[in-house]
Amino acid sequence: MATSVSSSLAPLLFFARIWGLLVAALVVSWALVFKPSFLPQSTSQEDFIYAVLHPLLMVIGFILISGEAILVHRWLPGSRGFKKSVHLCLQGLALACGIFGIWTKFQSNDGIVANFFSLHSWMGLICISLFGAQWLMGFMSFWHRGEARTVRIRVLPWHVFLGLYTYGLAVATAETGLLEKITFLQTKKDVPKHSSESMVVNGLGLSLALLSGIVILAAVSPKFQAELMYPESKKMMTI
Repeated sequence: MATSVSSSLAPLLFFARIWGLLVAALVVSWALVFKPSFLPQSTSQEDFIYAVLHPLLMVIGFILISGEAILVHRWLPGSRGFKKSVHLCLQGLALACGIFGIWTKFQSNDGIVANFFSLHSWMGLICISLFGAQWLMGFMSFWHRGEARTVRIRVLPWHVFLGLYTYGLAVATAETGLLEKITFLQTKKDVPKHSSESMVVNGLGLSLALLSGIVILAAVSPKFQAELMYPESKKMMTI
């Protein structure tokens, strides 16, 4: 049965990896090819590194790795406990990348407050806070197995919902960041509206939107959800 389930979602997993690689390639190319856009008025190498690290860590480190953690239950062979441990480790790595990615914004000469004035920054703080709380609850649940199984069954749907909501919020936050950046550059006349950089940024935004749809679709698949449920939950659902 596990094999048939895997084959039914194989196309989604394949496209998730392809679009994940495309997103990573677009972020790296944007950072390396269009260097002046990140620090147009500064020649400091250190400031440039911090400016480039932010999108790299938040998109590749935070969004892509957390998306892979969501799908790990689907493709990784092994026991449920092993899958949970890998899921927890990947989410922990994504959280570390997200925290460090936000920390890079603190290194600006403008100060901390100057970097947290927009909708993008507020959404980012809410997203990383929710993600941290979600990971902490998962960590405590993984190492403390004394709870009744029925309690964990009831909590599981909320854990899945909050995880998918936070992932979607992370993608939405990245989209607002891309819009904020390209609008600022076009207003300053540094980047024309019809330019290769505008196409790269727009392509990155579209790729993120499509990637999030693929990941969430695979996660909410009824067959995928059935694999996450405890065996006893099926008995409870029939009562």
